[in-house]
Formats: sequence, C-alpha cells, structure tokens
Amino acid sequence: MVEKIYIFTDGAAKGNPGKGGYGAVISQGEAVTEIGAHKAYTTNNEMELQAVVEALKVVKDSGKTVAIYTDSKYVVQGATGWIFGWLKNGWQTKAGTDVINKKLWQELLPLLKQVPIEWHKVPGHVGIIGNERADTIASDFAATGKYALYSGSLKEYGFDLSDTSYDEVKAQERSAARKRQSQKAYSYVSLLDGVVQTHKTWSECESRVKGKRGTRFKKSLDTKNEKDIIADFKKG
Repeated sequence: MVEKIYIFTDGAAKGNPGKGGYGAVISQGEAVTEIGAHKAYTTNNEMELQAVVEALKVVKDSGKTVAIYTDSKYVVQGATGWIFGWLKNGWQTKAGTDVINKKLWQELLPLLKQVPIEWHKVPGHVGIIGNERADTIASDFAATGKYALYSGSLKEYGFDLSDTSYDEVKAQERSAARKRQSQKAYSYVSLLDGVVQTHKTWSECESRVKGKRGTRFKKSLDTKNEKDIIADFKKG
C-alpha cells in the first residue's frame, strides 16, 4: 500500500486584515517538517491558502497521495470547485471582478493537477493535534514574526500526528457559536462597574466598553435572550 503524506495547515491574521502568518506540519514517513512565515499585512483567508500552497510545494515531487487537514472552508471549497470556474472565466468572479488572492490560486492550480489530494475539512480548535500545532505556528508568526520550526524525526517530534480525532461536543459548541454570530442582533448588553445597560447598536455598546477593563458584553437575539443576559450579568 502506498504511504500517504499528512499535512496540517492553518493561517492567522491579527485584525483581519492585519499582520499575519501561516503554518503547516508535514508528516512524511518517519520525518516531520514544519513550515511557516510572517506577512506584515494580510487576511486570514490569504494565510490559510498560503499554508496549503507552500506545503504542497514541499511534497509535489513525492508521487504520493496527500491528505490535507484544514479548518478553512474557503480553501476547501475554492480548491475543489471555485478555482475551475475562475479559470474558465479568466480569473474573474461572476460579478466581473478580479478573484481575491488570484496569484495564490494560480500557484495552487498546477499543484492540484500534480499532487493527488484527499481534502479533510475539520473544525478548528477542537483538539486535532496536527492542526493545533499548525495554529500555534501561524499565530506566533502573526504575533511576533518568528517561530522555532521543527524538522526531524517523527519519533522525536513529541506530538502524535496519527491522532486526527477531535472533541465532538466542542465542535458542536463552536458551530453553534458561529451560527449565533451570524444572526441579526436584537440588542447588545454591557456590564461596566456593576451597571448593566442595553444598546440597540454595536457602536453604542462598543463605545461604552472599548479599552475598559473588567467589562462584559454580549449580543442578544430576542427579548427573552436579552433578559437572560441581563440576569446573568447582574449575578456577577
């Protein structure tokens, strides 16, 4: 049976856009290679995509199937679908604008043809060891511009990359949180110096809590949710 290569990738941007970094962990037989870099001004999507492109460059001549683990819906959907439409359309979107991160997508296209890839879209921050490591690399590069990358024996790596299981409960909680964030707000509730206030807009809430220590704030989705948040804040 042909041995697979396992790649775990992540990207980060502080501010999105802002200073960022990407990270990838490549497990190839008995060897592990970490890669990553810093970029002064970027987006999370660009760094997620950069991580995959740079990792595939490392293994493109291996002749082996590559299993990629990423939490980026943008990358997986782009690499398995959108990219072929963009190519036919002269790297223009349906709206007639240039594809965002076009140069990176153009770098990825020949790699997709050269390397057999198994895509694994996984939840973020749910305990998948390789992806957590890639996140650390990306986040450190974003924050400080540097990271001590590992390259060497799998046995001496100290992380079990073969374990791609994850916490299902945590994954469901993160999915619910993302769904909540996408819902329209009924109001915003803030707590400052023991006083609870409600706000109809985020800008009103932000002006009260921004830069102040010991504050709490939360979006409510309806009248009952607002009352529950207020009661919780008053309990301390």
